[in-house]
Amino acid sequence: MSRLMNRRSVLKRTTALAAGFGISPALAEALAAWKDREFKIGACDWSIGCRADLKAFDVAKEIGLDGVQVSLGTEADDMQLRQPEIQKAYLDASKRTGVEIASLAIGTLNAIPYKSDPRTIPWVSGSIDACKALGREVVLLAFFGAGDLKGDKKGTDEVIRRLKDVAPKAEKAGVTLGIESWLSGEEHMHIIDSVGSPAVKVYYDVANSNKMGYDIYSEIRWLGKKGQICEVHMKENGALLGEGVVDFNKVRAAIEDCGYTGWMQIEGAIPKGAEMVPSYKSNLKLLRSLFG
Repeated sequence: MSRLMNRRSVLKRTTALAAGFGISPALAEALAAWKDREFKIGACDWSIGCRADLKAFDVAKEIGLDGVQVSLGTEADDMQLRQPEIQKAYLDASKRTGVEIASLAIGTLNAIPYKSDPRTIPWVSGSIDACKALGREVVLLAFFGAGDLKGDKKGTDEVIRRLKDVAPKAEKAGVTLGIESWLSGEEHMHIIDSVGSPAVKVYYDVANSNKMGYDIYSEIRWLGKKGQICEVHMKENGALLGEGVVDFNKVRAAIEDCGYTGWMQIEGAIPKGAEMVPSYKSNLKLLRSLFG
């Protein structure tokens, strides 16, 4: 309620100021709404060379990021972030550096598929507990490589079944399971509608969807207006953000239109032969210029 009252106050002041400059009330309202958004920008721990590694917080601090999307773990460490002592270490690193834990991710599902491997069932369930313990809200579930769902009806049906089983737990914990895959917006919505839970949404990756030939600017608007985007990867392949094939000015316009206000995680976006930290500082600078 306090945030709503604050927005109304901002809108009232902005409208009054706009009248003095001859700006229309509609534009004034749009500016006030944009000002009220709370964008934070992070990076995936694997993209900054620190998969499932506490060093990610120090690297993120050097870059100037608000947070880090942290991996639940690896097959070798049996998804270590499910352990209370590891959770404490991550919370301590976050407090020490001032860099937030933005969200969680299970990238190992690309090699050990959620659609077929029984080991992944306790991993996904445990990620909900870890997410809640860390005070976060989103877990990315990856569906690439061996876990690809594109054209795989049997695999998709099994994922739907497993998500139906775990979704009530996620709902109770206030955690969202985000599907990141090669699927189109419509194909993602088929899974979401079939599961029938507000705890399952799309983890939208602009570069992956653009590579598949989807109209990403329309998809962001469509999914976003449905409230079905839980988080976004701001990504390019082999180029800095703004210097590749994705038009980030159009991405900004689509995000503005649909009302998305969540985290943005930088992924990839390093030119061939370039160093990571300077590249990520440039990527962050572009996103700050577009989103504040």
